[in-house]
Formats: sequence, structure tokens, C-alpha cells
Amino acid sequence: MTNTIALAGTFDTKGKEFLYVKELIESLGFQVLTIHTGVFTPQFEPDISNEAIFQAAGENMQAIVTAKDRAKATLALSKGMEVLLPKLYEAGKFAGVLSFGGSGGTSIVTPGMRALPIGVPKVMVSTVASGNIAHYVGTSDIMMYPSIVDVAGLNQISTKIFTNAVFAIAGMLQFKNDQEIEKKPLIAATMFGLTTPCINYAKEYVEKQGYEMLVFHATGVGGRTMESLIEDGFIEGVLDITTTEWADELVGGVLAAGPNRLEAAAKNHIPQVVSVGAMDMVNFGPFETVPEKFSGRKFYKHNPTVTLMRTSVDENKQIGKVIANKLNLAHGSTALILPLKGLSGLDVEGQPFYGPEEDQMLFHTLKENVDQTKVQVIELEQAINDRAFAEAAAEKLIQLIEKKKGVN
Repeated sequence: MTNTIALAGTFDTKGKEFLYVKELIESLGFQVLTIHTGVFTPQFEPDISNEAIFQAAGENMQAIVTAKDRAKATLALSKGMEVLLPKLYEAGKFAGVLSFGGSGGTSIVTPGMRALPIGVPKVMVSTVASGNIAHYVGTSDIMMYPSIVDVAGLNQISTKIFTNAVFAIAGMLQFKNDQEIEKKPLIAATMFGLTTPCINYAKEYVEKQGYEMLVFHATGVGGRTMESLIEDGFIEGVLDITTTEWADELVGGVLAAGPNRLEAAAKNHIPQVVSVGAMDMVNFGPFETVPEKFSGRKFYKHNPTVTLMRTSVDENKQIGKVIANKLNLAHGSTALILPLKGLSGLDVEGQPFYGPEEDQMLFHTLKENVDQTKVQVIELEQAINDRAFAEAAAEKLIQLIEKKKGVN
């Protein structure tokens, strides 16, 4: 497996280009597993046919081809790749995967790439790689490589791009680091620029207890990635200090993590300590991009590209109810820890977002709606970035983890 690269793409419309790449890969001493993701007859015989991909999706290839429904064909192929590619990897058929295409080819192959484990080399050369690629990459580690020019055609630019992409994935495999490192139990933590001191103190504490901390920035994709890793069973405990993504989700900011944020730990019975870090703010881009409906609100220009808006009393009431409902999904092993002296570096006395009334509404709503038979509520007369608060949160999480181990 370690010497084989999967080469996936539309061999019907770009057969010449994929043969060029295949021969280049082989010239470096690697074997190639070719996977045809096009709808029609390929220009060369692949190892894995498009019919196999349609079958993996539970679709009848001939019926779709006859109907000439491009959208349905693309959807079926993408679903098939999502099922088939990880099966081929698990069977030892390849060690890394390379593809190139336009928006259609990219949308067909990347679902399969996303389904592969983190760490498996995945390179996608794409015409859309310089735009918004969040829906192609998701929470995976796909390397998106801008094609610069159309991927159909061999010319001075495209051949250079193809060559660099081949060298990139070959390097990932040839120089793979097989050195064993000490594996410690993993704790996931959420951080924002304005809750960084808290996480730094907590990280220092948990590492002394023999744990390793993975820190996720609460920027939308960070929260989603953390939830994905929890679902996949990588995480022993969660220090969800910075839940600000819910403020963006509910109020309309740009860093929302979606409606399932704060569910994975509860549903998978993972010990968690949750707080309300940076819940005093909603995130926007440059000041001129803030929606007009928020005119007159309290803003803080964090930098030229980031504008923060102070959450209101009513918004904090709404946020508190949602956070409580998410925490109530837990079956125990959960604590809510509240920093009564401030939610972020901006929400302490003397700072721009200091708001005791807004914070009290958040605290009151949480305590009123959290099921305290499932969730322990801890109130501390400290700000979130105080060392004492951070260490108390970290210590509580370690206690919950150790208690669960004792029960098991």
C-alpha cells in the first residue's frame, strides 16, 4: 500500500492529462491505482470503473447515463466516492490520493477524500481552489492546489502545476515520518484570541497531569472540526471554554459553527467542562461589512479585518437557553463553569465590552434552564482569563475523566 497513489478523475474528458500524470507518478517509482469518476467511456482502462462507483452509491449507472442528467450523475458519483474510497484505503489499495478537476470533478472526489482518516495524503488540484473551499474541504486535511489554468489541456502552465502536485504527494509518502511518538490521552479545548490566557494556563495544567491538549480556534470551522474528532473517538475529554460560535450562530455573525455545535461530547458520553468564553461578542469582517440592522450597537475594531459587536441582554437570554438545551443532552460527566467577573479580555472592568447586566442575564438563563441533575454548575468570582479560573476548569475536567475511567 505504501508505494501506491490513487489517481482519481474524469478519464473520459481528461484522459490525456491523467495519463500524463500517471506516467509521471510511475517515473518516480510509485504504483498508481486509477479510479474513473467520469460519466462516459474512459480514454484508457482504469483499475476502478465508474460503474463500481455508481454501485457503491446504490445507483443504476445505465439509467442515469441514458437520462443525461448531469446533476444526478455528479451527485451519485460523489456519494459513491464517499463510500468506495475509504473502503479501498482500508483494504490497503493505496496510501495517498491525487485528483484534479473543475468544480464538477472537485465535488465528485473531495467527499471521498473527506471520508479518509486525517493524515492520509490528499491533494486536489482544482480550478476553484482559490475561492471559498469550505464545502469541499469540510473538517478534513485536504490540500487544495489552485490549477491556475483549466485542467483540460497540457501546456506550459498546466504541466508545471501537475508536476508540482505529483512531487507534493510523492514527497508526503516518501518522507513519511514513521517515528513513534508518545501517545497521551487527548483533551480538546476551544480558544479565541480574547480567551488565550485561559487556555494557556489550562494547557500547562493538563500537560502536567499526563494529557495532551488539542486547541481549536472558535472560528466556525474550528468548532466543527473539534466536534468531528469527538465523533470519531479521538478525544478523552473536552474543555469547551470558548463557545462564542453560538453567539454568531444566533445573532448572525461570520464565525458560526452550525446548529450541532456542543452536541458531540454529550451524545458520545465524553467528559466535558463548558464555559461561555467570548460570548460577549459577535464577529464580523471589516467594519463596512457589518449589516446595517446593527447600526448603533457597541463595536470594537479588533483589527482592520475583524469587527466585534457586544451581545445584548436579549441576545444573551437567547444564547443561554440554547447552551442549556445542548448541555441537557448530556448523561452526566458534564460541568458548566461560569466566570462571574468577565467572559473575555474585553469583558472586564475598564474594557470596552464590560457588561455586568448582559452577563448576568446569560448566567441567570443558564442556571434557570440547565438540568442540574445532569450538569454540575460551578460559579467562580473570577474572570475567564484568570489563572485560578483556568486551573479550576482544567482540574474539574481531569476529575471527570478519571471518574469515568474508574467506572469503566
